[in-house]
Amino acid sequence: MCVTTSPKAPPPGLTVGGYALRARLGEGGMGVVHLGQKPGERPVAIKVLRPHVVGDDEARRRLAREVSSLTRVRSRRIAEIVDADPWGEIPYVATRYVPGLSLHDHVQDEGALSGDDLLWFADCLAEAVEAVHAVGVLHRDIKPSNVIMEGRTPILIDFGLARVAEDSRITMNGWLLGTPGYLAPEILYGDDASAASDVHAWAATVAYAGTGRAPFGRGPSVAIMDRVRRGEHDLSGLDPQVLPLVEEALAPVARDRPSLEEVRDWLEDLADPEALGEDDRPRERLAASPVTLPYAVLAHEDAAAPTLVGTGVASRQPEAPASEPVHWSEEWDEQDDDTHHDLPAHGWGDDGTVPHRQTRVLPDGTTEYVTDYGPPVRERAPAGERLRRSGTLLALGGVVAGGITVAPYLALAVLFAGVWLLRSGSMAASSVGHRRSRRGIKWYDGIQLLLAAPWHVVAGVGGTLLLFLWSLGIAAAIALLCFAASLSMLTSLGTIGVFFAVGLWWGPGSERLRSPVHRVVDPLARRGVPWLLVTLLVAAGASGLGAAASAQGTSWAPDDAAPLSDVRLPGWL
Repeated sequence: MCVTTSPKAPPPGLTVGGYALRARLGEGGMGVVHLGQKPGERPVAIKVLRPHVVGDDEARRRLAREVSSLTRVRSRRIAEIVDADPWGEIPYVATRYVPGLSLHDHVQDEGALSGDDLLWFADCLAEAVEAVHAVGVLHRDIKPSNVIMEGRTPILIDFGLARVAEDSRITMNGWLLGTPGYLAPEILYGDDASAASDVHAWAATVAYAGTGRAPFGRGPSVAIMDRVRRGEHDLSGLDPQVLPLVEEALAPVARDRPSLEEVRDWLEDLADPEALGEDDRPRERLAASPVTLPYAVLAHEDAAAPTLVGTGVASRQPEAPASEPVHWSEEWDEQDDDTHHDLPAHGWGDDGTVPHRQTRVLPDGTTEYVTDYGPPVRERAPAGERLRRSGTLLALGGVVAGGITVAPYLALAVLFAGVWLLRSGSMAASSVGHRRSRRGIKWYDGIQLLLAAPWHVVAGVGGTLLLFLWSLGIAAAIALLCFAASLSMLTSLGTIGVFFAVGLWWGPGSERLRSPVHRVVDPLARRGVPWLLVTLLVAAGASGLGAAASAQGTSWAPDDAAPLSDVRLPGWL
């Protein structure tokens, strides 16, 4: 008697981790997904991982750490982990089984979503992604096949495992998991995935749900990626309520996209509570405490947009110099397009560099790389560069001290005006940056900045006064010590000037002062000869002020005499 087996069914009697495998649900680049069940328990989705994902002890240890951290909490919008065995003969991850069609199949069978159904879908999916980010992990593969429709509610699956694969041997060799049309442009440029990348994928998935087609079209993978990089999407037919939000979230530049919090606020403003059922009413926003980030499982793989077996589009060859073209290879598991392509790096950034990557240097000498994602990545600047920064800042402090020694009242007035302008400019720049992060770069940003300038000038007065009072308080304390030590007038004023400069630099709200100064000093410190010339010039100015004070004495203009000039203490000149 011959027993035949369906191609969708596992071999009879096969078990993994004590789970009897009942049916095959899907297959992707990470592994094969089965419906499994233990006697007397609910069925679960079992993802059996491929050897290239978990192939050695280090990869298994990494998987064990990730599973341990990601199973501590739960969320109603994700298929959370219920069991896992990274060390078994067959490593697997088991998640809650969600009966239902994938979004891809649901749209094919029932048609695109619209109205309140689309708003509900978009908000629930954003809530799921927010839960992922709440524990500091990215999904990295949001797409229609990774969303299961439980009635009218989306459940996000298959997240977290991409993070394990990212560190595996395939990505070490220049390969990365992803899906054309749902990979954000910065990933295609070679940058790291970010929270903004998940927002982009969220928007592409919402666009698919609302139109029934991929927003960046179909065809060869390279053509799709090229449209993604240029932001050439087709949102015709998308519900006008969500169209502006989706357009902004699909911005090619990561910093121009709204944050998830802004996305949810926007959607909640659009939602009609009367149209939602009792169980569908918006609940409390995720708190700072971890919510859930499971390693969920892949079910109902999207035939139209399959998971890539591997792609090198987001990985640069480390040995290639930046001045030469850098090539990526790709192997797309899309229909019958299994060809290899070489993509030049030139044209994607200056000299093949990755665009859309900002840097700033913090006061402690740490370089902060902002790659449009969550907490910025900090890299310590070389010791020589930090030393050069410190030298320039010390020279500037010498100018402040010298100015206070030569003409205290005039120097304080000039310093107040300078700090006021720098703080106001910093506030204006922050305001522009915040607006651009919410709704992208607009042609009228410059006009809006000019119109808002008077307000920022007025708003900067309060912080400047507070910072000056703080610094004057420190200077007064130092003056008392100088009086007690019977120091000469010039020595006392020089010492007071030094501590006054320190108070300005580290006082309350001084970040608004340090930030614009660092924008000038830090790039200068990276260039040896220009830095030396400028720093010597500033140091010469400080020395000149000191020499003028020694030769001509201190000018107390507009007053006629020094404060407490009638007081005579031993040692004063």
